[in-house]
Amino acid sequence: MNKGNKIQHRLPLISMAAALLLIIQACSRNGGSITEIILAPQGQNALKVKVGVHCTDTLDAVVEYWLKGREQSRFTTPVSAHQRNHSIVLTNLQPASNYEYRILTGHGKNLAHSKVYDFKTQDLPIWMKDNFRVMCPDSNQVPASFRAGYVMVSRRDDPGVLMLINAKGDIVWYHQVNGSGFKVANFTDHNTFLTLLGGPAYETSYGDEIMEISLTGDTLLDLKKGQQDFKQTIHHEILLNPANQLVTLCVEERIYDLSSKGGRKQDTVKGDGILVLDRRGKQVWKWTVFDVLNPLDDKNILKDKQDWMHANCIAFDKDGNYLVSFYNNGQIWKIDTHTGKRLWTLGKGGDFKMPVSAQFDQAHGIHINQPGHLMFFDNGVSKKISRTLSFKLDENQKQVQVMIDSKLPPENYNERMGSSYLVNDSVLLQCATKRNTVILTNTDGRFLWLLRTAMTSYRATFIPAEKVAPFITRPGYEN
Repeated sequence: MNKGNKIQHRLPLISMAAALLLIIQACSRNGGSITEIILAPQGQNALKVKVGVHCTDTLDAVVEYWLKGREQSRFTTPVSAHQRNHSIVLTNLQPASNYEYRILTGHGKNLAHSKVYDFKTQDLPIWMKDNFRVMCPDSNQVPASFRAGYVMVSRRDDPGVLMLINAKGDIVWYHQVNGSGFKVANFTDHNTFLTLLGGPAYETSYGDEIMEISLTGDTLLDLKKGQQDFKQTIHHEILLNPANQLVTLCVEERIYDLSSKGGRKQDTVKGDGILVLDRRGKQVWKWTVFDVLNPLDDKNILKDKQDWMHANCIAFDKDGNYLVSFYNNGQIWKIDTHTGKRLWTLGKGGDFKMPVSAQFDQAHGIHINQPGHLMFFDNGVSKKISRTLSFKLDENQKQVQVMIDSKLPPENYNERMGSSYLVNDSVLLQCATKRNTVILTNTDGRFLWLLRTAMTSYRATFIPAEKVAPFITRPGYEN
């Protein structure tokens, strides 16, 4: 910094406990275009720092930063283009670590840099430490894509935390909310996190807030129950369709005369629906199970009326129609996205002829995998064995061909919740939610890697490294 420039120190509008980073006035070497640099935490987060760069002119700005003493391994932020006041978020940070950084400003490739400054990151909250423990007998047996990539898990209790974990069990990215938990989260095709939040009043996978978060921690969307046509409780799923609209499962209630079943003349049956909203919360499309089935035809309706079908997942089939799984009756339905017509039923009492080995109890995390097959986590309640199944379906002949049938060890039996996704053609990432365990195996069931967690994550999803670069580049093992 040139001699004679006045330096002012003031705290940003955050708590004293969080204000551990300096605010500096500075001049760059390109004629004094930087007037102020402000460093502050990005939310309640030890792994992100927001850098405010205020300039006298309209300029491009970039931040280069690195662990102190390791300038050769420096990170460079994306360009903040054509601004006088820049807000740039640093990711790829490690907790309680010393960093150095400099600001580059100018136009296009003609950038001049400031002097080098330093800061120290905050430590992780005590309650967040030691949440994960990895078991890996031989990292060389773990696929390179997994060693380089990340596992997304979430905490459903308050405070809610959405996290990316590398293969060594390090938290490399997280986003925290207070007063709510992350009930379910999906990584979108836009490389954002689409999440369902719910406070203590909402059990398990039910919530009242839809939030989309960027990799830099910015809130891109925040819809709360009561806004526009968002009137119902959402549960178990939140997706984006190709039109960038929100596809959800919602709670639906109807009044029926259940006196013939031993109930009341005015009795409430709680079922499930599909609710599609635009990004402002306006209803685009809606469907309910009551459009297809009559509760009076169910001999167990009096017992099940508080949670009649328990839809637990919605996904898109290859043709764009919906796939919905129901826990209570062990079925998967295909539903026309335009008419709401049920096109077929797979599972107990369904339309497909299935081998005995393919019969499943309950499905969680249904989706179409990379080879184009229907894949899901079978809780396996009747046999007390959980597994991953994938089917190649002949929808015309109503035939099922089993492509994957991979069982978890009995000690990892998981009676509710869970997920399973392919990491590559022969390796699975399975989440045994009730066991607080995420397991990497090959499709033959051979154990490769295991993550023990101190929380109950509804699912565990694999995110390849290229999807989150350059914002996250902290692999667990060097490739």
